[in-house]
Amino acid sequence: MKPLRFRIAAVAIAAALPLLATLPAYAENWPSRPVKLVVPFPPGGAADAIGRYYADKLTRALGQPVIVDNKAGAGTAIAAEYVARAAPDGYTISLATSGQLTVLPHLQSNLRFDPVKDFTPVSLVASVHNVVAINPKLQIHSLPELLARAKANPGKVTYSSCGSGTLCHLTGELLQNLSGSELLHVPYKGSAPAVTAALGGEVDLAIDTLTVLAPQIKTGKLQGLVQTAATRSPQLPDVPSAPEAGLPSFISSGWFGVVVPANTPAPIVARLQKELHTIARAPQTDHDLQERGISVEYNSPAEFASLIRTDYSRWGKVVQASKIQLAAQ
Repeated sequence: MKPLRFRIAAVAIAAALPLLATLPAYAENWPSRPVKLVVPFPPGGAADAIGRYYADKLTRALGQPVIVDNKAGAGTAIAAEYVARAAPDGYTISLATSGQLTVLPHLQSNLRFDPVKDFTPVSLVASVHNVVAINPKLQIHSLPELLARAKANPGKVTYSSCGSGTLCHLTGELLQNLSGSELLHVPYKGSAPAVTAALGGEVDLAIDTLTVLAPQIKTGKLQGLVQTAATRSPQLPDVPSAPEAGLPSFISSGWFGVVVPANTPAPIVARLQKELHTIARAPQTDHDLQERGISVEYNSPAEFASLIRTDYSRWGKVVQASKIQLAAQ
């Protein structure tokens, strides 16, 4: 007679066989109900704009509503933890950001998600670089002037970010590391309140995406000092690039990509990737997003996974040099 443990294992396997047999059919019929797209920021920023654009296009492609669910807070950890714990059935997907998966894990030791093990990458969808903008009332007209002011008054020049542990925050840390200046970081819960703080004079600077800051700079409400890119964007032709501003290594571009909970069936991942790539390749998508200063991107799950690992290492070095650590959320 077989030992009890073998009989129990055989019963368990037999019970699971019907479920395993239904997986291909289940994936083939996906989606049969609305899909939730989790965005880790509140409305008003680049992530929300990208998420809503792709949600609208996916709704048409999949034949089911794709509903944006803004889950802001804890430096994007709330959204990541929510998706990591969601059922891997294709009905909860996430617009992940570079800050969420490659920066935050270096800053907070008690995170309840693993940026590699808990998600399956599907594809990049977009990227956008950052901009440093200042309240015009300060009468500072260039990045060298700003850095001179900061060095003369260590810790007195303040900058807002869209949250602790975000790429907006780390871009400020990168600026300090490269310039030898000392700025005071003031985090907010999203881009909208962070920019409002700069407009109202609560902080001196705003560091955020081109998408968020270009409208404020174009209307003269804020003055752009530098774009964290090698060349100027057509959206801000009068704002110097990083090399032009005297800091050629001050390059910071954030990416946005779609991930799903780990163990999501491969056919669902493949279908989602196919639809995302079809949307990304459409000329209208490039036109619509470029108007907002956003570059369209797409790649394979393997390429996306490689990018996550590369950027995780890169930003880890910035965090280590900055010696910053977030308090437990």
